[in-house]
Amino acid sequence: MNAEATLLRTPDPTALRTTRRHSDAEEVPDAFLMELLARHLFRVGKLPLFQIAQRMGLSRQRAEVLLAHMRDLHWVEIPHRGEFEGDVSYCLTDTGRKQASLAFEKCQYVGPAPVTLHEYASTVRDQRAHLSPTTATQLHAAIGDLVIEESLLPSLGSALNSGKAIYFYGPSGSGKTYLAEHLVKTLQGHIWVPHAIYVDGDVIRVFDPRIHRAVESVALPERGLSRGAASDARWVRAERPVVITGGELTLQMLELEFDAVSRLYVAPAQMKANNGIFVIDDLGRQRVGARELLNRWIVPLDRNVDYLGLHTGAKLKVPFDVTVIFLSNLAPEDLTDPAFSRRLGYKFLIGEVSNTAYREVVAQACARVGVTCDTEAVDFLVEQLHPASGQAYLPCIPFDVISKIGDRARYLGETPRLSPALIEWAWRLYFGVSDQAQQQAIQTIKTGEYQK
Repeated sequence: MNAEATLLRTPDPTALRTTRRHSDAEEVPDAFLMELLARHLFRVGKLPLFQIAQRMGLSRQRAEVLLAHMRDLHWVEIPHRGEFEGDVSYCLTDTGRKQASLAFEKCQYVGPAPVTLHEYASTVRDQRAHLSPTTATQLHAAIGDLVIEESLLPSLGSALNSGKAIYFYGPSGSGKTYLAEHLVKTLQGHIWVPHAIYVDGDVIRVFDPRIHRAVESVALPERGLSRGAASDARWVRAERPVVITGGELTLQMLELEFDAVSRLYVAPAQMKANNGIFVIDDLGRQRVGARELLNRWIVPLDRNVDYLGLHTGAKLKVPFDVTVIFLSNLAPEDLTDPAFSRRLGYKFLIGEVSNTAYREVVAQACARVGVTCDTEAVDFLVEQLHPASGQAYLPCIPFDVISKIGDRARYLGETPRLSPALIEWAWRLYFGVSDQAQQQAIQTIKTGEYQK
């Protein structure tokens, strides 16, 4: 994404809708569309004209042109014609079924007509141009009850509006993932995502219902006889995407996935995340080296384009309009060279919280578990257990510890309650009894009051 562009913005629905009117897929060859239509008819049998237009995502005029060509080639015939102009059905002839079988050998895609790579890249750019910056109000709403230093918010807002990569680093349990999960809530508005993309006879699936949450069904009206413009059903209107990956991420997952049986490609995660956010959690714990993984991102982050390879060896240039959020336990200097470090854009150390903030996190953990917050028990946790064991005030600890007290109460059939003794019991289970140094430290601060 360009430095001057802003990713986290609110689209103007009117402006975006006008870009998604029928262009009739003029750049996709008729031969490909006829084979696609033959596959549809082979799968279903007889189809009325309006359903053909719906399934193909084309205007009725475009569907009629294709069907006229197919009739000239004796691929289709008309088994039914009604009283109205649009009330006509089509089915394959014997010749058409043979052609459909050959078409399935080339590619097994059966869905709306794909868009061209040029159309896709142009739409991604158009949507970026109609976005407005994230405001302080939006960021505060997204942060919600997350305990965070107020002074950090302007920096976070600036990072989100830069369109550059964001790097959160710090110890495990400091809340980096939790913070990222809140930041993605700043995404506002809707975008258009194509079902698929056509590239020189190949098809790349882009729309993924697990990532792209459709918000509107865009289709031609049933038996609509109007020849006017209609919404382009080759595209799906969806919420802006968020893709989150962790230790399972590999370099292969960032490339086009080719299925040799269906002869179809599936777009990689970062392509599905265009006009949205891509979170890479636990950077440094993937099955591929962190430096190798980061080197894969140097060109996309710098030039806002990505290069993907087909199984034929050809390379595709695709837009990279993604805000990438890296989460890692490693400091930038331990992970990258200067060339990549400057492309990270914004770097934030997320460490332990203050004593006061930690107490607020404890209170939230008690509310989540349904335990009354006992002052003496909280003091014991904050003022004695943490200092004695040398354990930093990490935001993950309160809920992880207090939830064990809730688990115990459910087992015993009791109302969960907080006490120093139960806090110490849960602490031992959480950190492990094998840590002798920690246990000795805890033992030195225990008094008879804290004994069971």
